[in-house]
Amino acid sequence: MSSKSPEELVQAAKAWWSTEIIDIKPGQIGVRGYPIQDLIGKISFPQMIWLMLRGDLPNAGQAALLEAALVSAVDHGPQAPSISISRMAVTCGVELNSAMASAINVLAGIHGGAGQQCMELYFDIARRMEAGAELAAAVDAALDAFIAENGKVIPGFGHRFHPIDPRSVKLIPMVEEAAKAGVIDGKFAAIGRQVEATLEARKGKRIPMNIDGATAVIYAELGFAAELGRGLFILSRSVGILAHAWEQSQQGGRIKGPMPPAIPYTYNGPAKRDVPGNT
Repeated sequence: MSSKSPEELVQAAKAWWSTEIIDIKPGQIGVRGYPIQDLIGKISFPQMIWLMLRGDLPNAGQAALLEAALVSAVDHGPQAPSISISRMAVTCGVELNSAMASAINVLAGIHGGAGQQCMELYFDIARRMEAGAELAAAVDAALDAFIAENGKVIPGFGHRFHPIDPRSVKLIPMVEEAAKAGVIDGKFAAIGRQVEATLEARKGKRIPMNIDGATAVIYAELGFAAELGRGLFILSRSVGILAHAWEQSQQGGRIKGPMPPAIPYTYNGPAKRDVPGNT
């Protein structure tokens, strides 16, 4: 039996969870101190995301960059595993929420994690610069450390499908314009450009920045932690996942696997053999 009084038990229960995000009472909803009715119709969804994650409201330039990054990553077609999983799940008879959850659950280190990994690389470079290294030297050292730990694939650069990623081509000039306008300082845009230049010098060919490298620049410039970079990507890609799951539900189809049945998989096991004792 607890020795606490009923009042103490109530206080302990109230203290079990604590949050600075939301304050709800009958007839009242406050988000980071703002009444929800004052936010509705006055701020955009990207601004709301910023408020929830950061505790304050972004300025117009910050909100525009965040929105651009979110828009850029919503979908990459059924060849993206998360998208195809959402569609396959629907053909297995699950509801939209389950199809979305199934797809989101594969957005991990390899598929969906490159943006976070690229941010971690950028942050390592920034720390080396703060310690006194010049940009090019900091990039060289950080790349060497990354490759030694993770292998030769550098997240955020090169793309298996796009020789030049049209999304990064749009995003990086927006970042540079925002830096000129004083919205951001441009440090991570310069880091991203130098990583691209260093990779080209090392490999003898251009390895252009892709969507993950570009959004990593934006999220780092805006002050988001690397882990939130992945979370923001998941918020963005969830839109595509929902759209594809809904489209598949309207198209119909039952138990669609990753390939049509007429296209066989490869079997590399032993040939047909007898079970011992059956001869």
